[in-house]
Amino acid sequence: MPNRTPPGGAARRHPPPRRSGVRAVLVTLAFALGLGAPAHPQVRLPALGESASQDLSVSDERRLGDQIMREARRDPDFLDDAVLLEYVQSVWQPLVAAGRELGNIDPELQRMFAWEVFLVRDRTVNAFAWPGGYVGVHLGLIALTTNRDQLASVLAHEMSHVTQRHIARGVGASSRASMTSLAAILLGILVASRSNNPDVANAAISGGQAAGIQQQLNYSREMEREADRIGYAVLADAGYAPAGMAQMFERMESAARVNDGGGFPYLRSHPLTSERISEARNRVLLGHAAPPQPSALHAMMRERARVLMDPDPQALARLAEGQGSSGAPTDRQGALYGGAMAQLRLGHAARADAMAADGLRAAEQLTPREPMAEQAWRLLQSQARLARGDAAGALALLEPLSAADRAVLLQRARIAVEWHARDAAAAAAQARRSTEALQAWVAEHPQDAAAWEALEGSSAALGQRLRSMRAGAEARAALGDLQGAIDRLRTAQASARGAAGQEFIEVSVIDARLRQIEHERRQIALEMRGNGQRGDGDRAPSPWR
Repeated sequence: MPNRTPPGGAARRHPPPRRSGVRAVLVTLAFALGLGAPAHPQVRLPALGESASQDLSVSDERRLGDQIMREARRDPDFLDDAVLLEYVQSVWQPLVAAGRELGNIDPELQRMFAWEVFLVRDRTVNAFAWPGGYVGVHLGLIALTTNRDQLASVLAHEMSHVTQRHIARGVGASSRASMTSLAAILLGILVASRSNNPDVANAAISGGQAAGIQQQLNYSREMEREADRIGYAVLADAGYAPAGMAQMFERMESAARVNDGGGFPYLRSHPLTSERISEARNRVLLGHAAPPQPSALHAMMRERARVLMDPDPQALARLAEGQGSSGAPTDRQGALYGGAMAQLRLGHAARADAMAADGLRAAEQLTPREPMAEQAWRLLQSQARLARGDAAGALALLEPLSAADRAVLLQRARIAVEWHARDAAAAAAQARRSTEALQAWVAEHPQDAAAWEALEGSSAALGQRLRSMRAGAEARAALGDLQGAIDRLRTAQASARGAAGQEFIEVSVIDARLRQIEHERRQIALEMRGNGQRGDGDRAPSPWR
């Protein structure tokens, strides 16, 4: 998450999809960005509920996932866009609930795994599961979908890889490798998979251990069929239209056949055989399920993904023109939303404000109404108002919205900080309210780096120096940068000499957190040195570039 681009903020230019030369060198990695050919079909699948592996326990798998995520969160392509992430989570959570109801997620998996979905700023069509219940979604995949049921079908499939513990089955034979070694190998192969340099690929798979683990992690066609079958049941039980799975297969197959220049890694790590596609279609026919319904919110979030994944000014200019007057009302909402957001990112705040106002009026006329779509419009218009310098107007647009919503909370904090910088007296009350709300939020969500960063800014605006410094340290810790957190906490300690009253309490918290984080870093460093790996202070290669 290192570059937590706020909604409407600037984003780093992303290179075009890479060609697949190196992908021919690599064998598919399950639960990473596996980009090879399908593996052997003779893998024995245990019965449902059977222990997946005696060698890679549930706790080991979670620890492996945590180690990988600690590096991934610091990558600039790890995207924490509050609005889009909230939408994807709203699709994901019913699937997790259905998995529990169906017995796919037993109490141990529920307790031990993260069940976290996250976004990757990449235009390629991809989604993947990592050890420990982490599921990543590329913006390019969201941009390909036409309804939420299609997106849900991919998430249900990936969740089924997790619940069936396919990675534990693959790693079992290589259990002598430590969790640290496994994490390093997975990260190394991820780096190679996104490189055009064959030397990087060769280095990533060099050594018998790495090559052996790589072979163990290959997808099998049986595993794909199992994930399809279980994912379909989860999809239906969660209330989504099961036809979304067949539709998604068809869209990916058609789009890849026409224009895949290396931009469809999902089809290489999850090979779409004619048998799998026909099975998905047959399930729909036999189930007599209702077809997916269009949604203004999904159309808007699809366009948001398109804007966020390609910050090139020419691409944004094309999207800014997308005020289609034809098509279904939901499609018009999407085109207008994408246009308004593109205008804002191009620096045309007045145009964005006007387009967002039009979009909100149109959304209020939809039948049935979609409150979350209206909220997305209000947030976007609030961002445009703030960019125009109208902080009071930006805040007024948020009044009908729940202050407990994360995207609203973060937008209120941005307004408070910018308003305070322009007029401290007028914004003082809002800055205090935002600081208190953020403090309550991070108490319940201590791993929310974006909220800590917002608290750092609002506390600084109020002159709460130590609270601001501690919040900045907590943000680094949440991103996995333990050394950065330690440095900030030590600076706070040095500047706190002679503190009294409320600041004395903050100093005590800083002292305690410094001891905790230093202990955590020592434990990680000891384990890595024991396995000949780099220390936590060294920067790992980017897993997505």
